[in-house]
Amino acid sequence: MPLTLTSPVLAEGQTIPVKYVRDGENLMPPLKWTGIPEGTQSFALVVEDPDAPGGTFYHCAIYNIPPDRDGLPQSIDTSRDNALSYARNDFGNARYDGPQPPAGHGPHHYHFRLAALDVPSLNIPAKAGAQQIWKEARKHMIEEAQLIGIYER
Repeated sequence: MPLTLTSPVLAEGQTIPVKYVRDGENLMPPLKWTGIPEGTQSFALVVEDPDAPGGTFYHCAIYNIPPDRDGLPQSIDTSRDNALSYARNDFGNARYDGPQPPAGHGPHHYHFRLAALDVPSLNIPAKAGAQQIWKEARKHMIEEAQLIGIYER
């Protein structure tokens, strides 16, 4: 069974509810995953917008997620779960910041990307930023799953 990422509040390719965008309540949507591959020692998750005018924009990076987890509750980033590490996103915050594309720029596709890793932790300081976290995670990736939501202003 392949690694699969889902959310009870977001269907693949559908509009992200306003509750989960930066102009709304700015809550991170709850996520669930199944099909954890053998050898997984941790997970990393990023939320990115490849449609941003200046290139891919990172909205969130959570890493060192324990291998026994099968999901994240709504707004896990605000609970400050001590088992997790949060990298600085492109807004400059070590948390989730939801979609906020430029008005009139058309629909943006937000990729929630989960990587199963072959190491128990990534030894990178959070100040490195989400993009650097994802680059390092890809070196240790066993398998990846993604969920894409759409939003426009």
